[in-house]
Parts: sequence; C-alpha cells; structure tokens
Amino acid sequence: MSKVSRRGFLALAPLALAACTSSRGMPVAGVEPMPYVDPLYLEMYGAMPEEKFPIPAFNPARVRPELLRQVVYYPTSERPGTIIVDPGAKFLYLTRGDGQAIRYGVGVGRAGYDYQGEAYIGRKAAWPTWTPTATMIAENPELNAPWANGKPPGLDNPLGARALYLFQNGRDTLYRIHGNNDPASIGQSVSSGCVRLFNQDIIDLYNRVTVGSKVVVLNTGLAAPNDLGYI
Repeated sequence: MSKVSRRGFLALAPLALAACTSSRGMPVAGVEPMPYVDPLYLEMYGAMPEEKFPIPAFNPARVRPELLRQVVYYPTSERPGTIIVDPGAKFLYLTRGDGQAIRYGVGVGRAGYDYQGEAYIGRKAAWPTWTPTATMIAENPELNAPWANGKPPGLDNPLGARALYLFQNGRDTLYRIHGNNDPASIGQSVSSGCVRLFNQDIIDLYNRVTVGSKVVVLNTGLAAPNDLGYI
C-alpha cells in the first residue's frame, strides 16, 4: 500500500485539515464557509484556456483529498515511467524510480474491471473522437446510436481532453486511459468506460509518457461479464 510522501503530505495537509479550521473572518449567518484550498491545487486544477476546447477550473475542495494528484511512496520493481492502474482502489500510479510515484485519482467503469495484465501505450491522442462499440449501441441505442460514426472532440466527449490507447502484441486491447466529461465520476464506479481521470490530470499524464510506455493493470477489481462496451 502506498504512503503519502512528505512533499505530497505537505501539499495535501491544508485540504485534510480544512474541516478542522475556521473560516477567515466572522461567519455570515446562513452561508456555509468555503474550506481553505492550497494555492498549489487551485493552480493544478485551474482553467486551461489555451486548450483547443478551453477547460474550465473545478474546485478541489469538492473532491476527496486522496483523489488529487500527488507524489506518494510506492516501492515497486517496475521501471520508471511505468503506469500502474489499481482499479479497486481507484488510483493510477506513474512510477518515478526513487521509491515514489505520482498518484492520480480515477473513475473505473465495468470495462476497467474486465481488463488486467500488462500492455503498452500504442497510441496517444489529444482531443480524440469517441466511437461507441456495437455492444454499447445495442445496450443503449437511444444514447449511443447517434454517435455510431463517431462523436466529435469537445468538452462533452466521453474521452475528454486526451486518450492513451493500450496495445498488446501490436493489437488494440480496446482498453483506454482517458479524460472525462463528468469530474464527479472520479473515484466512482461508473456504468461504462475504462479508466478516466480529471482532464487536468490526463493532460499531465499524457505529457509524461510516450508511445511504448509499459502499463500494468492490477487484478484488484471485480469480475465483469464479457463483451462489454469499452470506451
């Protein structure tokens, strides 16, 4: 089990202590005081107006602190730059080679539980097009059939701002690590999809890995039936 590093803990501490501290100044009757948020996280999850589709900021105080991007102790024999996905814990780790890793909170769909083992990044895409599988269309034709030929990139696209496509032996596994169009889904088990991150986090991860980077998906999820619709 990973432990938060001193650096990661110091960044996380203001959020963890927010519930124990009073708001600045006198409280206003009927108004719930906003918890203190470290400026580091406000910047980390701030707006990204330079993107092709400008990404809005979201308030980190509304997220469980452990789901925010942070450096943690994570001893592993895997090489630096390896992605390790723990579906059960809702975490993704990017190993650093110093006994530490960058940890990201994730949301995991049924397809995310269905896949396990080793793969590698076979393709990377910024603002990808999303195309539902035949299974997804059959399961929910009203929602998915209109996009049978692909849903254009954008903030409402299920893949979000970036996507990493996992391959084995030169073939697409249909397993994806991607952004999202619903920040509230991070840390949750969602109805479909593989592994989704906050858009700010998938952009950070996308910039740190290359095509060919190793990915390990741990067997910590729940068994899922075959032929699920993957995102």
